[in-house]
Amino acid sequence: MSTYAIGDIQGCLGAFNSLLERIAFDPDRDRLLLAGDLVSRGEDSLGTLRRIYALRHAVTCVLGNHDLHLLALAAGAANVRPKERDLAEILAAPDRDLLLDWLRQQPLAVALPDFNALLVHAGVPPLWSAADTLARAAEVQAVLRSEQASDFFHAMYGNTPAAWSDDLNGMTRLRVITNYLTRMRFVAMDGAMDLSTKGEADTAPPGFMPWFQHPGRRATDVRILFGHWAALEGRVSESQLEALDTGCVWGGRLTALRLDDNHRFHCDCSPRR
Repeated sequence: MSTYAIGDIQGCLGAFNSLLERIAFDPDRDRLLLAGDLVSRGEDSLGTLRRIYALRHAVTCVLGNHDLHLLALAAGAANVRPKERDLAEILAAPDRDLLLDWLRQQPLAVALPDFNALLVHAGVPPLWSAADTLARAAEVQAVLRSEQASDFFHAMYGNTPAAWSDDLNGMTRLRVITNYLTRMRFVAMDGAMDLSTKGEADTAPPGFMPWFQHPGRRATDVRILFGHWAALEGRVSESQLEALDTGCVWGGRLTALRLDDNHRFHCDCSPRR
């Protein structure tokens, strides 16, 4: 039995299938950990979601910002844009309810005690401990699985407040938690996010830094597996961190990290859009 953590697939079904073949993945024996952004921009988001659903008994995944956007589209909280034809295909599929109901059940953070690790999409806010991260992710998860899910999706979009406060409540609190766990890259000393800058780690705006370089980062006692940041190309120098998004949808590679021995497997990808 082997456990593989895979970065952002983003609908690149061909690359995903090739990577599974490369690692000789056996769903009756092995386990997949998916770091979110399962869909959007690749050549076959619907096929990718169906493939993952078929493997669901061997899959643990977290939601990424693109996955949440798909769910928000399904809830009528946003309109499908012309460039989102792949998401429109999911929404029009005969099995959409089956796939989307499964997707909505997925968490924003997962503890992996066998590896002393956390699986998240964007990262762990530097001022949060691992326990904080799991507890706050669970707040969002509970609402996603409830009758309030539609209300959440209508309130989800937006960049404010930019920083965490224990005094936050309601949908505002859930939006900030969601932004930290699915959209964060750069933060200030007080933990405030810059959600507009998407470049490499050394392109931080004045007063900001990559979340994992914050000097007060608390969750240093666990390994953090994360995706979201393709510009890192899978490289971070900080120990206990594993960047898994290697830009498949942009013509980079799709990466699988075998947690049992830390070996990385790659599949080259063709650029989409």
